[in-house]
Amino acid sequence: MIPLILSGGAGTRLWPMSRQLYPKQFLPLADPRRTLLQATLERLPQGDDMARPVVVCNEEHRFLVAEQLRAMGVQPARIILEPLGRNTAPAVALAALEQVQEGADPVLLVMPADHVIIDVEAFRHALSIARVRAEAGDMVTFGIVPSEPHTGYGYIRAGARSEVEGAVPVLEFVEKPDQQTAEGYLATGEYYWNSGMFVFRASVFLQEMEVHAPDILAACRKAVEGAQADLDFLRVNREAFVACRSESIDYAVMEKTTRAVVVPLQAGWSDVGSWTSLWAVGERDVDGNLAQGDVITVGARNCYVHGNQRLVAAVGVEDLVIVETADAVLVMHKDCDQEVKEVVARLKSGGRDEAEIHRCVARPWGTYECIDASDRFQVKRITVKPGQTLSLQMHYHRAEHWIVVRGTARITRGEEIFVLTENQSTFIPLGVTHRLENPGKIPLELIEVQSGSYLGEDDIVRFQDTYGRS
Repeated sequence: MIPLILSGGAGTRLWPMSRQLYPKQFLPLADPRRTLLQATLERLPQGDDMARPVVVCNEEHRFLVAEQLRAMGVQPARIILEPLGRNTAPAVALAALEQVQEGADPVLLVMPADHVIIDVEAFRHALSIARVRAEAGDMVTFGIVPSEPHTGYGYIRAGARSEVEGAVPVLEFVEKPDQQTAEGYLATGEYYWNSGMFVFRASVFLQEMEVHAPDILAACRKAVEGAQADLDFLRVNREAFVACRSESIDYAVMEKTTRAVVVPLQAGWSDVGSWTSLWAVGERDVDGNLAQGDVITVGARNCYVHGNQRLVAAVGVEDLVIVETADAVLVMHKDCDQEVKEVVARLKSGGRDEAEIHRCVARPWGTYECIDASDRFQVKRITVKPGQTLSLQMHYHRAEHWIVVRGTARITRGEEIFVLTENQSTFIPLGVTHRLENPGKIPLELIEVQSGSYLGEDDIVRFQDTYGRS
């Protein structure tokens, strides 16, 4: 069995923590010790019959995925890069085609990277049932036993349950219902929440794609045939994949196949699709508040309060979500959690960076954080991991001053190569080729002061780059 982790979500309803270039699967939202992606990998059964994972992600997130797996000591079998998101059916098709192309036909365990499952043993038991059915040729999905008439999930209507088999035929998939319809679903006992997790053989999935979505399969086949290895990543052919239509597994295959069965799962599952759902699965105090970070509550009830950079105090309020980051604060009633997407939409339409990036931006070599900025200057705090190197580059519109705060920096400036240590500095004139390296054993921290007529991140001309960036 190969775990296939889908890490392409944007998580817009969890703004301002989740952003386009650093979405929710890379954040420690449900557990401060691990991110959602890391928790997804940790819940997998251990043993020789569980192969190394395959991860499918957007190419913009490739180094985030690689770093979080490295931090866990997990070596993936492959990280497949999507040039842009095309939903779950093409993502799974890429992985299945690559396996078949290499002469294998494994059982694929398809899991989104951004779900929460509290009862891991219950999940593993359900997985053992699903695996047997998948090996026999069925296409298995997990149906979450509903705890409430939730209107934010799609539903699965199943046949009569057999305690012996543990899996039952899928009668139909249904869209997200209104409140009255959801209550009716629960009353029948025939409906489960659609988890978006699947187990099936690679060849079975591809056979069903050939029948029900041949155009998607053809586009993905061309994308895989034109793929190229890049470091630890597999880059599929961009032109072929862009031509593929966007579709979910449910619409493309599961709603149409006659092989679909559902395994009921009752394991404290949540897709963590909103701040309210995160509050629901978290550990709350006697007043129903869930607090993370530096938070004080006085007379507050049933609130989610997240302090990221500063102290946050909530006094005498009820049913609120309060989330603070370095550059944004969200305050909303819990009943409005689906409307956060409108905030993100307005930020994007206004061309504001808060929709895409945090003030502290991750790069494969480390991070940079904007401390201050004006029309003609910008101050950044740069951290370079031990042994890492920035690209050999130049700028047309800005000069840079570098001051080393901690560690050792090897500097390339034009034809010069020299070393700086703490409290030493240098100047990079406009138009001069330069590179920054950390040859030491500890993180390199420095302050960069940029000055010039244009300070955008796109004013970079790269001549050499360790990470394959253009």
